[in-house]
Amino acid sequence: MRFTTLLVAMLALALARGACAQRPLPMLDGLPILKDYQAMRSSSSDPDWRNGNGDARRIDPGQTLTLAELAGPGRITHIWFTIADRERFYGKKLVLKMYWDGEKNPSVESPMNDFFCQGHGLDLQVQSLPFRVTSNGRARNCYFPMPFRKSARIEVTNEGKEPVRALYWYIDWQKLENLPEDTAYFHAKYRQEFPCRRGSDYLLMFARGKGHYVGCNLSVRCREPGWWGEGDDRFYIDGETEPRLRGTGSEDYFCDAWGIRELDGLFYGCTIMEGLDTYQRTTAYRFHIPDPVPFSKSLKVTIEHKGVTHLPDGRRAGYGERTDDYSSVAYWYQVEPHVEFTKMPPAEERLYPSDTIEIEGESLVPSSKAEGPKPATQNLGGWSGGAHLFFTPRDENASLTVNLPVEKAGTYEVWLYLTKSWDYGIYQACLNGSEVGKPIDLYSAEVVQSPRIKLGRHELSAGEHTLKFRCVGNNGASKGYFFGLDLIELMPTS
Repeated sequence: MRFTTLLVAMLALALARGACAQRPLPMLDGLPILKDYQAMRSSSSDPDWRNGNGDARRIDPGQTLTLAELAGPGRITHIWFTIADRERFYGKKLVLKMYWDGEKNPSVESPMNDFFCQGHGLDLQVQSLPFRVTSNGRARNCYFPMPFRKSARIEVTNEGKEPVRALYWYIDWQKLENLPEDTAYFHAKYRQEFPCRRGSDYLLMFARGKGHYVGCNLSVRCREPGWWGEGDDRFYIDGETEPRLRGTGSEDYFCDAWGIRELDGLFYGCTIMEGLDTYQRTTAYRFHIPDPVPFSKSLKVTIEHKGVTHLPDGRRAGYGERTDDYSSVAYWYQVEPHVEFTKMPPAEERLYPSDTIEIEGESLVPSSKAEGPKPATQNLGGWSGGAHLFFTPRDENASLTVNLPVEKAGTYEVWLYLTKSWDYGIYQACLNGSEVGKPIDLYSAEVVQSPRIKLGRHELSAGEHTLKFRCVGNNGASKGYFFGLDLIELMPTS
């Protein structure tokens, strides 16, 4: 359905170019014309390409790996990555940098996942024109053209605590005779405020020089319940003190309306929208590809952080300043040199500040109880420490109970990360003997980590609690009734 939507949008774009229904899609127009460049590629292909299959590279903690050093003039036309890394939120801890023409400061600097519109360090699907991410968030593609006159260097730095076991890449580019004099350079910069600062709009981007803005992605994590998106976008062009372009709300800037929901689009979309409760997360993108915003001297792009607020007397206000956690990547082209309007925070500061209690599923295996086969630890290839609690009943008359330790009494949001696969069942969660949430269908054609599953807000006393998972069948497409518990999160709210 999502792919069909993209095709429809592309056909509509082609038809908009003229009345003739026989015209090809815009990207197909130039195919009959002979090309005057050399097709080039830098990839992780095994240097012993005749005999070997060692097509990945390892990156140890603290190490920087250079993926490409290209001699210009040229233009990068496509970048593809896939990564095997077991560390949680590795997408926030790997930093992607790109340098043009020997510059000292990178023109592109972003955590890996944020660059591809995968907010919050999550592996998310993305279906847009400049970015397409498939394989459950693991196959990352970028189609922004990136020209350079003298040289290009692309690097990835591992700022995590665990090694990247395998990084694969393609960087496809064109070797040119020359570039037009008015060619500008591609830029992308990450920025964050955890939380947003009171008294000023959130800064998405600032540039000096000549160029044009082509879009951004914005990730928001709520620090209080309620709608966060009443903030307006504002564009201050060439030193103007009043914004020339003014918006009407955050969801309006991201081209949705009356709130925001998960959707795909060529120029706008929302890759995740968990809800509007405390700690829930949203990532939206907007690309100004049909409508770049040009600037001759400077450009400042901001967005308010306003929405529903809770007053001291218990009332709710519909339009007030909120202090949620914001992070973003802005994309633009400009003539060098660029200014460094933001500084990349260290890895530990790019993760959300929280006193969240995390309980790995595999740590609960020794104390777990089951009606059915005894659970075991199973190693995984891709996420959260590389292992989970694995329960393998043969029918639906089975249940699994784990102990949930709570050191300090309080109110907690309870969240789960489970495993989904082709032979998994449907399970109902029960906290201290009472059903919580809806039955969870764990079927997937591939082995993947589930999205974060909310079990609600609960008053928990200090001590041991029980979390029971009762099999209630499968969805018919599944070949079995298995269950995998990856992680439990307890987020204190009081």
